[in-house]
Amino acid sequence: MSVQQVIITDCDHEDIEIESRVLDEAIVPFVLKQCKTEDDVIREGQGAAVLLNQYAPITDRVMKSLPALKLVVRYGVGVNNVDLEAATRRGVQICNVPDYGTNEVADHALALMLSMTRKISRMTDEVRKGNWNYQTSIPIFRHSEQTVGVIGVGRIGTSFANKVNALGCKVIGYDPRISEKSNRSIPSYMELVELDELLSVSDVVSIHCPLDHARNLIGEAELRKMKPTSYLINVSRGGIIDETALDKALSEKWIAGAAVDVAEVEPLPIDSPLLRHHNFFCTPHMAWYSEQAAQELKRKVAEEAVRFLRGEAVHYPVNQIKNR
Repeated sequence: MSVQQVIITDCDHEDIEIESRVLDEAIVPFVLKQCKTEDDVIREGQGAAVLLNQYAPITDRVMKSLPALKLVVRYGVGVNNVDLEAATRRGVQICNVPDYGTNEVADHALALMLSMTRKISRMTDEVRKGNWNYQTSIPIFRHSEQTVGVIGVGRIGTSFANKVNALGCKVIGYDPRISEKSNRSIPSYMELVELDELLSVSDVVSIHCPLDHARNLIGEAELRKMKPTSYLINVSRGGIIDETALDKALSEKWIAGAAVDVAEVEPLPIDSPLLRHHNFFCTPHMAWYSEQAAQELKRKVAEEAVRFLRGEAVHYPVNQIKNR
């Protein structure tokens, strides 16, 4: 392998021991920076063939200023901070790691669902106040008689669907990327429906789709279609739910509650009106996390860089580059 430089543009993990081990064993020189802006990446990325990237912006201007750049590998699934069109035009391969936390995210969605539907958090708060009375939790419904709607039937959406199917729930799905002509299959127990139908009949709606083409997918009109006893979950990306509309929906009791792991602006501002609702639950973008998932992510990011530099096919291409 020829000597080519890898630069880690930014990483907020405790250490980079796993990446270091993979890259050192492959004799790939690398350096960790902590870039935040385009100018930081341009200044620190000079000469790099590969960028391992967490949050720093990878824009057209950045790629134009880094002529040696051939590959960007993101720590995670989303590529919102990368200009994919510009990358493809400039011949820069973009990769992510879409499968490192599949079960963790699905588990988190399930945990949020059960916390809301079984009123776990609310009743724990009541007990702490000295109120030992299950009747304040009314109504709670039997899961085996509930319908769960899954928006986005990819790896994570399917994993979540499998889990709620095991509870006996009826599962329906919406995913415009799946058609009769596509090669993707869905679980045999799942029925694909249009979004309006999913929203109107589901007792729980769980979002598992990427942000691209889905910004403000769930706005006021969509929330009004949901049942007043239904719950909304988002463990995907902030910006898919219109937060102003969600605040109105909770205030006016269009829905029974909502739980999210992501927000339009992260961290969710402490003065966000959403936080005043007792039936709004929010965790700090942690659905992906387990010790095992964190280690897998770091290893796979580094391994993808090594494969590319060796001239091997990458495992997780996001865009298609000709004549690579």
